[in-house]
Amino acid sequence: MKLSRRRLWLPASLIGVAIAFLIGHLLLAKPEVPSATFTLLSGKKISTTAELRGHVFLVNFWDTDCSSCIAEMPSLENTYQRFHGAGLELVSVAMSYTPRDYAVDYARTRQLPFMLTLDDGSLAHAFGDVQLTPTTLVVDRHGKILKRYVGPPDFGQLDTVIAQALQDASGS
Repeated sequence: MKLSRRRLWLPASLIGVAIAFLIGHLLLAKPEVPSATFTLLSGKKISTTAELRGHVFLVNFWDTDCSSCIAEMPSLENTYQRFHGAGLELVSVAMSYTPRDYAVDYARTRQLPFMLTLDDGSLAHAFGDVQLTPTTLVVDRHGKILKRYVGPPDFGQLDTVIAQALQDASGS
C-alpha cells in the first residue's frame, strides 16, 4: 500500500502544480480590448483594432447628468494634454442615455481636445457591460487592458499607469 501511495504522489503533485500555474496565469493575464469602432462627432470612424492599435489610449464612459463625470473631466483633459505628445489617445464615450445635444454642447463649450463619440449601447456592452459612470479603461499599445477604473480614478495612479505604458511602448 505504501508503494502505491508513493507512485501516486508525484503525478498528483505535478497535476497540482499545473493547475496552480494555470489559475495564476489566468488571474494575472490582462484582458484584450474588444474589437470596437467609435464613430466620432465628426463622422470619422476609429477602431480599437486598426487606428488605435499601437497606441496607449483611454476609453472614458460618462454622462452629462453624472456629477462625478463632470468633476473628473478637467483632470482627464489635463492628463490628456500632458501625455498626448508622448502618444496617449483618449476616446470619450457619452452613454446611450445621454441626450446628444447635451454631450455635444458640453464638449463644444469646454473645447474638449480629445475624441468624443455617442454610444448607442453597443460600446458599453462591448467594454464589459459598462453601467456605472464614470468608467475609464487604460489600454496598452498591444490592446491589453491595463486598468479599469469604476468611478473617478486616482489621477496620481492613473498617471503612473499611463507613463509606464508609454515608456514600455517607446522601449520596444
